[in-house]
Amino acid sequence: MKQLFEIDLKDYGMIREVKREEISLCANIIKKSFKTVADEYGFTEENAPRFTAFATTDERLYWHMDGEHRPMYVFEVDGVLCGYYSLLLQDNNECELNNLAVLPEYRHKGIGKELLEHSFKIARSKGCSLMNIGIVEENTRLRKWYEDNGAVHVGTKKYDFFPFTCGYMKKEL
Repeated sequence: MKQLFEIDLKDYGMIREVKREEISLCANIIKKSFKTVADEYGFTEENAPRFTAFATTDERLYWHMDGEHRPMYVFEVDGVLCGYYSLLLQDNNECELNNLAVLPEYRHKGIGKELLEHSFKIARSKGCSLMNIGIVEENTRLRKWYEDNGAVHVGTKKYDFFPFTCGYMKKEL
């Protein structure tokens, strides 16, 4: 019998669309989640001001919702929003996965995988046949996780404004 702390939270949560009044909570999920990556790899607001942990704002997410009409979803467990992602619908039946994030205290319970699989389903329902995914290339653990979930690494690019290399992956839907 599992102890309470071992219960797989994904079995007790749900994925649903973001409500307008939750934008601030979503911005905090993204910032807090990406901050662990920033801390691990030495990114700061000074050396990487455009990194997601530092650049995500309520205003940006409102633009994603109202201006770009991105599908936006949260994972909720017992009334707590603990995961998030959005999709940017692109040309040629492609989309981009953005800001897949799980709060650190909810990680390693299958929530990220549930969100990822949900994103594939939603993308297909929106007519997408290919999902584009951007990662911090140096984060080999994340790259392997995406590969284990069917994504293929297709290249890298170094930008002057980031102290890391951007990695690019694709997933056929």
